[in-house]
Amino acid sequence: MNYNISVREFLEKAKAGDIDFADFSAKVAKEAERLNRKLNCFITINNEFAKNAKSAQPAKGKSLLYLPISIKDNICTRGLASTAGSKILHNYVPPFDATSVARIKKEGGQVLGKTSMDEFGFGGFSVNVGVGFKIPKNPFDSERSAGGSSGGAGAIAAAANFTHIALAESTGGSISAPASFCGVVGLTPTYGLVSRYGLIDYANSLDKIGCIGKSVYDCSLLLSAIAGHDEKDSTSLHEKQQNYTKYCDEGKKMKIAVPKEYFQNIGAEVEKEVWKAIKLLEKEGYSYEQVSLPSTKYAVSAYYIIAMSEASTNLAKYCGMRYGFAKPLEGNFNEYFSSVRAEGFGVEAKRRIILGTYARMAGYRDAFYMKALKIRTLIIQDFKKVFKKFDAIAAPTMPMLPPKFSEIERLSPLENYQADILTVPANLAGIPHISVPCGLAKGLPVGLHLLADHLQEGKIISLGSQYEEIRGGIKYPKV
Repeated sequence: MNYNISVREFLEKAKAGDIDFADFSAKVAKEAERLNRKLNCFITINNEFAKNAKSAQPAKGKSLLYLPISIKDNICTRGLASTAGSKILHNYVPPFDATSVARIKKEGGQVLGKTSMDEFGFGGFSVNVGVGFKIPKNPFDSERSAGGSSGGAGAIAAAANFTHIALAESTGGSISAPASFCGVVGLTPTYGLVSRYGLIDYANSLDKIGCIGKSVYDCSLLLSAIAGHDEKDSTSLHEKQQNYTKYCDEGKKMKIAVPKEYFQNIGAEVEKEVWKAIKLLEKEGYSYEQVSLPSTKYAVSAYYIIAMSEASTNLAKYCGMRYGFAKPLEGNFNEYFSSVRAEGFGVEAKRRIILGTYARMAGYRDAFYMKALKIRTLIIQDFKKVFKKFDAIAAPTMPMLPPKFSEIERLSPLENYQADILTVPANLAGIPHISVPCGLAKGLPVGLHLLADHLQEGKIISLGSQYEEIRGGIKYPKV
């Protein structure tokens, strides 16, 4: 049987008893291995998935019905290595599941493997992988970036010729960027809607677990399984679980804001495709108006000060004594810790530890960190002002097409950080956003970014789903 079918079709067939789960699982396991050899999508493939293939049975009454779900490597999975793409966590196997993973399993989802990523999420192109790890490749062109930091999730979501959804994570755009570059859908929920328990932290006040899939329905289905309050996470919102797929069938015509600042200094091809998408929505009865979000120009600076400050604190615990990478104990403790961290962390991780520590030092805290927090508040206020009048915001997801690895090598660290200019504001504000493919330029995907106010996931799911239906899907390359 051909299993290159949509999630919705798979679930319908599964409920009708038309899926041979043993055959399905065996073929998926084999195909995942093949794709990984070509694209480096996975850091670890779950051997239990393949071992259980012959005895696989549908989880009756569950929403995910034996769906293969890939998990980003910074989300803990019991009995399966979770390294956050870093040598410093070499061979770390958690004795517990993250809440999001536990909820996926409860709904019948099966962990396919752990996807490739920038080390600890430190990057927008998935090239800042840890020592000894492989860079994921874009299915549309293997010489180009799959986006970051959830590059492996984006790559497998686009390349998979079987039913699949990816669980990913975003700090400053790590779901939206891979979704845009790989031509898939990436949904980042309101901060606190999905439990962070079991997430290997980058920046506590920014990290959000979300979804990447081939359609808005796929992402809303997975969100339905993982969202909702969790007493294990002190930042978890007191929101009940709900069925987000219901918003896919809503056809309410909305008022859309288009920020002028989001079209400055972006690629001409990207601008053209995004405006085509906005005009297409207008033709179908949606109204739009250009607006200003004046604090946008400060977003990247504020984001990196806050994120690096929190990261340097979170990474202080990796010392080679408790878990992960270790060496023979020689010299005093300070010498040992320095030796382990020097060898265990990659270049970008070291850079962010140094910058974050500097920003938090006495005498600099007020000049940098506290000022960045004030800018964050201004960005939130800008969004709140717009959402008083509009239902959603539409903009480009990324300012450029997926770059070649050779082009990324020539970028300075500052130029690398500037690539996040369009995704950082929504992440700083903690508002929900979704990237939906809106076309191809030079054979490469372009993403349309849809943003809504806090806890208004339903609006962007509805708008994204309606846009999908109006425009139709894109053709994925055979890998």
